[in-house]
Amino acid sequence: MPEIRTQPNPVSHGHNGSGQLSLSTTAARKLSSTTKSVPQMQGITPRWLLELLPWVEARGGAYRVNRRLNYTLGDGRLDFLATGGRVQVIPAELTELPLLRHFGDIDVLEALADRFVQHEYDPGAVLAAADSQADQLVLLVHGRLAKLREGKYGDESTLEIIADGDYFGAEALIGTDDTWGYSVKATTACTVMALPKTAFQEVLDQSEALRGHLDQHRKTAGKAQNLHGEADVEIISGHRGEPPLSGTFADYELAPRELELSIAQTILRVHTRVQDLYNEPVDQLEQQLRLTIEAVRERQEYELVNNKDFGLLHNADFSQRLYTRSGPPTPHDMDQLLNKVWKNPAFILAHPEAIAAFRDECSRQGIVPETVHVPGGRLSAWRGVPMYPCWKIPISEHGTTSIMVMRTGETDRGVIGLRKTGLIDEYEPGLSVRFMSIDERAIVNYLITCYYSLAVLVPDALAVLENVQLGSTDDRG
Repeated sequence: MPEIRTQPNPVSHGHNGSGQLSLSTTAARKLSSTTKSVPQMQGITPRWLLELLPWVEARGGAYRVNRRLNYTLGDGRLDFLATGGRVQVIPAELTELPLLRHFGDIDVLEALADRFVQHEYDPGAVLAAADSQADQLVLLVHGRLAKLREGKYGDESTLEIIADGDYFGAEALIGTDDTWGYSVKATTACTVMALPKTAFQEVLDQSEALRGHLDQHRKTAGKAQNLHGEADVEIISGHRGEPPLSGTFADYELAPRELELSIAQTILRVHTRVQDLYNEPVDQLEQQLRLTIEAVRERQEYELVNNKDFGLLHNADFSQRLYTRSGPPTPHDMDQLLNKVWKNPAFILAHPEAIAAFRDECSRQGIVPETVHVPGGRLSAWRGVPMYPCWKIPISEHGTTSIMVMRTGETDRGVIGLRKTGLIDEYEPGLSVRFMSIDERAIVNYLITCYYSLAVLVPDALAVLENVQLGSTDDRG
């Protein structure tokens, strides 16, 4: 009897076939519209700084910060004029040097001040080596220097710690010391102003008054100042008798700083084919604009923190900067920071890792930081001042960062943001999206522009805690 062979039923797994009893999900999805999200972007941060700053209109594209004339004479320390990262020597402050005390020729002082050169040094750098040629006067603007000398038994001993406003090398200018009798090393990052001996000699050769002053000191009446170093306002009080009233005026800075609005720009390019064929259910242009504007706003906040001309880190007055006691941010360090902005501090700004390091230090000392409610969530606080995270504050290669505290608002003489609204094709306040062209490749070009800047109205509105150590390996239990 012949063998009968049968073919197995062709059952397809995952595909339509003669043995399939229902439509497969794979095939069904061909006719389905998948639920989808709008394009996501990992680089978006909360951008608290942009929300917290009070924004002031800069109608003319610039904002002038008028201040009272402010320098302190007679305290033995030098003050400097800092504009962003650029430092200038105040001519009158040179009379704090014993060499120039009571010297009154302002033209000569200005000539000397103009010849100082700014230098930056990293920790560990040697500014002067013992027994090398002494050829400059060095004024310390910010940082710490150690004046060292070899001890009796060959070890290195510290003669003096030089801090902000101090100096060394004055004896080198008049030739009393041809070589350094000590070495000078930077213990922190330092900013100094140096006057070469050759530049001093050039002014000396041109000024008979300066040559005569090197042998004598004249006593001159200085301007009276209040406790903050501002030109004093003379006021008489009391109601007995008929004393004559003293006349006075509030002197201003002769060259107030003007802050021009900075700009962030980019060109967004979208092909017309994308908008024509693939604009449902997601508006392609709208999403491209949204993501690009997010990137522009992130750059705006970065510049407000880091820009060397107007950024917070570079515009804090040198007298408003301080260092941690041991590296990590301790409660004592935070108290010292708040003392710098004791007039109604608005908030603390720090990198999230710095906030975590501070909480670690509090835990080590058995202290529980406060928690405050703010719009959008809960934040750590210290002494009632909320600590907002900011990812734009840099962390150095050595694992150090900075923590800032500030007062805000024009009425409180604080920190303010600057912008200009009412722009042509304005898309958001201070930001415009302007159609440019359609090129020969059918690509549409849009110019995205954002104008902004920042101003610190008075020095004590902003303070910075520097060299904050993160991730310390020191085991202190």
